[in-house]
Amino acid sequence: MQPRNMSMSGVVDLAAVKAAQEAKAKAEQARAEAARQGGGGGAVSPAGLVIDVDEAGFERDVLQRSTEVPVVIDFWAEWCEPCKQLSPVLERLAVEYNGRFVLAKIDVDANQMLMQQFGIQGIPAVFAVVAGQALPLFQGAAGEAQIRGTLDQLVEVAEQRFGLTGLTVDPDSAPAVHEVPAGPYDALLEAAVQALDAGDFGGAVQAYKNVLSDDPGNTEAKLGLAQAELLQRVQGADPLQVRKDAAEKPKDVPAQIAAADLDLVGGHVEDAFGRLIDTVQRTAGDDRDAVRLRLLELFEVVGGDDPRVIAARRALARALF
Repeated sequence: MQPRNMSMSGVVDLAAVKAAQEAKAKAEQARAEAARQGGGGGAVSPAGLVIDVDEAGFERDVLQRSTEVPVVIDFWAEWCEPCKQLSPVLERLAVEYNGRFVLAKIDVDANQMLMQQFGIQGIPAVFAVVAGQALPLFQGAAGEAQIRGTLDQLVEVAEQRFGLTGLTVDPDSAPAVHEVPAGPYDALLEAAVQALDAGDFGGAVQAYKNVLSDDPGNTEAKLGLAQAELLQRVQGADPLQVRKDAAEKPKDVPAQIAAADLDLVGGHVEDAFGRLIDTVQRTAGDDRDAVRLRLLELFEVVGGDDPRVIAARRALARALF
């Protein structure tokens, strides 16, 4: 199943401002009431960031919990092969995000009513509940870069619009982190660099993928892959024609995406980001998803800590909501 990103575009309609204000007020009341009763505010263990949820516990574990922290719901089933790829990534990210969201896993075979209530047509399907409001995120085994981008938007909006800053995680109960030695990947990473230098972008892409297949968290390989894929996309493109098409067809999504790739390769980072954010604002549905996903890929090329990426993420969140 190819990822069909439902994203968070269109989640907020014309009544969204009022709804968000009411949801935020209810979340604040719920947190205040929990504090008065001596609940909430306590540190949780990393294991408590990933929970199994059923119909009986849904209100407590998801709806009530969503007044404290965004709850990401992973709808899965034992027979679902894409679920077996996606679920471990979500579980790892839940721990990595350190309390910014809680992952609730729901087995659809055992919880048919919840599946129907969310209108799920296929799995894996991932939703979020924030201050009692359900938001569709994506469907299918999406890539980690796409997942991270969506989660980043989720936690930012949860904090800015609903005042949800997440949970405190007890560092003393955190599992030991075993770093993967870099040595075994030196040869593969060097081969990727040599392929880049030789203009063999396809070979570089494959070399980086070989590293990531064994070590999905390898930062150098993830950055290199994003760069190699970008160079592969623009290889052979006619810059004059690409820019002419983009100027003449401001609503043409492939034209704007192609021009943004060239902008980034040429060092015009803010122009590339601005072009795609403007296109997000002008589009909807699958077109908007395509633009958003390419923007997330370009974020990977530049690096998540870059101030231009941080500013663009905020601008993207405003455009989507």
